[in-house]
Amino acid sequence: MELTGIFADCGPNFVSNPEPKLGEMVEIAIRVCAGDFGDGDISLCIGGADLSCKKVRTVGLFDYFAAALPCPPVIEYYFTLKSNGIIYHYNHLGISEDYDPAYNFTIFADYHTPDWAKGQAMYQIFVDRFANGDPGNDVLDNQYLYLGRLTKRITNWSAPIENTDFANFYGGDLAGIIEKMAYLRDLGVGAIYLNPVFVSPSNHKYDTQDYDYVDPHYGVIINDGGAALGFDTLHNKHASMHISRITDAANLEASNQLLARLIRIAHEHNIRVILDGVFNHCGAFHKWLDSEGFYGGGALNEPDSPYRDYFIWDKHNKYEAWWGHDNHPKLNFEGSRDLYDYILRIGAKWVSPPFNADGWRLDVAADLGKSREFNQQFWADFRDAVKAANPEAIIIAEHYGDPAPWLDGRQWDTIMNYDAFMDPIGWFFTGMQKHSEAKNPDLQGDGRAFEAAMRYHNARMPWPALQTAMNQISNHDHARFLTRTNMTIGRLHTKGAFEADMGINKALMMAAVLMQFSWPGCPTIYYGDEAGLAGWTDPDNRRPYPWGREDRSLIALHRAAGAIRAAHPALQTGSLEFLQTHGGIVAYGRWNGEESLICAFNATPQPIPCNLEAWRANFPKNGNATCLIQSTGGDFTTNPGKIPIKKGILSATLPPRSATIFIV
Repeated sequence: MELTGIFADCGPNFVSNPEPKLGEMVEIAIRVCAGDFGDGDISLCIGGADLSCKKVRTVGLFDYFAAALPCPPVIEYYFTLKSNGIIYHYNHLGISEDYDPAYNFTIFADYHTPDWAKGQAMYQIFVDRFANGDPGNDVLDNQYLYLGRLTKRITNWSAPIENTDFANFYGGDLAGIIEKMAYLRDLGVGAIYLNPVFVSPSNHKYDTQDYDYVDPHYGVIINDGGAALGFDTLHNKHASMHISRITDAANLEASNQLLARLIRIAHEHNIRVILDGVFNHCGAFHKWLDSEGFYGGGALNEPDSPYRDYFIWDKHNKYEAWWGHDNHPKLNFEGSRDLYDYILRIGAKWVSPPFNADGWRLDVAADLGKSREFNQQFWADFRDAVKAANPEAIIIAEHYGDPAPWLDGRQWDTIMNYDAFMDPIGWFFTGMQKHSEAKNPDLQGDGRAFEAAMRYHNARMPWPALQTAMNQISNHDHARFLTRTNMTIGRLHTKGAFEADMGINKALMMAAVLMQFSWPGCPTIYYGDEAGLAGWTDPDNRRPYPWGREDRSLIALHRAAGAIRAAHPALQTGSLEFLQTHGGIVAYGRWNGEESLICAFNATPQPIPCNLEAWRANFPKNGNATCLIQSTGGDFTTNPGKIPIKKGILSATLPPRSATIFIV
């Protein structure tokens, strides 16, 4: 009996419909080596009930055993296999004589995530730093005061980021994204995720001033003479700051229409658009806190303000701030049904005509409200509102920790995948924590730790969520991956900007990108990663895109990786089985019913010979594997040759700090 040949997951290779309707008949299967087990030896175990599995097919070297049942609201299951008086258990942990229910498989009835998003390559844009398509709408020097600092217009996109970057503006806008749409298409991405675009005086816009309008500094605010229209300053007494005041409603409407145009043009390029929803808190200068009444809001000290219940107040007339940040007043959803319903309308508005956005990324989604029960009810209602407006809109939550309570088909579709992707891949290739604030050299190259983390965290994500998870190696909140390859602890204020570029290892970056593009879920590029941007964590990770100074080899790698992924559905939604995770190597197979691939990674500075059990990834016992792509030494090739397979074993020497993808 060959235990290593046993495998199952919740995908279409093993479940007749991974997204079943309530009451629909579902066949659930497990794969074993042909002839090792007979009918009655294998059971599907669900809630204390054991369903006997029968052999339903033989494919190549393997028998498939299955049982079928009408789908209840939830199927939590594992398999038992009996051989020579020994009972084995199989779930996300793999085959073992021990049983741990934390690793059970789970299927929820009526849990559907958009098919267009499954395995889709995505691209995240921090708008102010991507491309300036309309200099006439730029924030000007000294235009207003934000958090005690006068705004500064930065025209030198090569200058180092300042530590007090929050009041600096580079002029990136929606027009710039439209200009670069062909670049994004040629890069191979099928969706772009925009950091917040709604009215806000900050460059990051996570402190919203108005959810109903796109910020005109991102949109259209140009008159016939080319001068900026409609801005002066407004003093918000409570927040003790000056903020941008937009005095021409036409600018707001025009900016909204520009976003609608951007989304329409993106769709013409077969690119979806995901917006950033910051609903846990707003900005201290939101229209609801506008004491001057410009937006019709009530004064902070007026008890009869119609918006007072939107916030939580103490006896000193001070609102509760999220994590103590005064510019982030926490919204009081429990205390105001009007607020609750308004945000539901906002959720539906932007995914509906004329805007037709393709979904939401939800900022600090688990923080909304004061209890998990309330939080989950709100997101269930939010989902209903969004899906009623656009059934194929995606809902992606920012979340740290266990996401399982929200991933049941009634709340979020999926998550930004920190625990089950960004963290493990970072530790394996660099030994660095994602903020570059800590390091653990023992985890660098530790494939067993990588596998253990992936098995555990993937068990917390049902198949529809796993296939649409946003898999990033960098983003706007964490150190750039390229900087983490220098394995140095630091931040902008401790090391300075130039140190983030020192000692980087492009070979490790390239290997990580190929893992990103061969892993289940949505490989999501943080703008500029593909062009060689480095940077410590916020704010240094928000450097402007280096147009004209790009690392062309990294761009070429991303294009090649995207093309390979697009050409091979097994890399998008196929099964994944670990083949080797020791000796500095991680190797896994990806396959579906039509094709099989092996992805192998060496995180060490030495070449490593390995013998991979290719047969477990549905490779033939004898034949040749073709190398689709190999990265090594800071470069890559898409013509690395062929490797023989003998008796099911693929024997190869993996170059130092490399990635190789093989196909039958």
